[in-house]
Amino acid sequence: MTDNNVRRDEVVIERSFDAPVDLVWKMWTDPEHFKAWYGPDGATIPVAKMDVRVGGTRLVCMEMQTPNGPMQMWFTGEYREVVENERLVYTESMSDPDGNVLSPSAMGMPDAHPTTTKVRVELEDLGGRTKMVMTHAGIPSDSPGASGWTMAFEKLSAYVKAHADR
Repeated sequence: MTDNNVRRDEVVIERSFDAPVDLVWKMWTDPEHFKAWYGPDGATIPVAKMDVRVGGTRLVCMEMQTPNGPMQMWFTGEYREVVENERLVYTESMSDPDGNVLSPSAMGMPDAHPTTTKVRVELEDLGGRTKMVMTHAGIPSDSPGASGWTMAFEKLSAYVKAHADR
């Protein structure tokens, strides 16, 4: 795909890690690892429930401190493709703590924001190193969600490095 064909309503981020592909896979599929790196700086993930199989569901809570106290955002979705150490595809929607999907407007998002987006993670084994390409379809490349991914992947890089040395 050339840059001219990249959709304006998706974020594509590529990273390489000095770690085996199975370790990077665990970062996406093991709730405890996922909680350690997901979200922008300052965010914590108190809940990450993941039934990583086709048709399985996920429920994630991201918490941020604000001047008015803690704020929580909940996300739910369904796994659409699971190819161990190669590809993970899931949907993502804003939700309540029970996983009931909420409309973007109910969450203060613009009317044009889709209710459901799709995240695709592709991993390539480079002989002890891993190439990762994450595509989040449904969010603009200049959105807060896009910058959140960039920050999260900085945290992921540091977290993978710390665990690759073990």
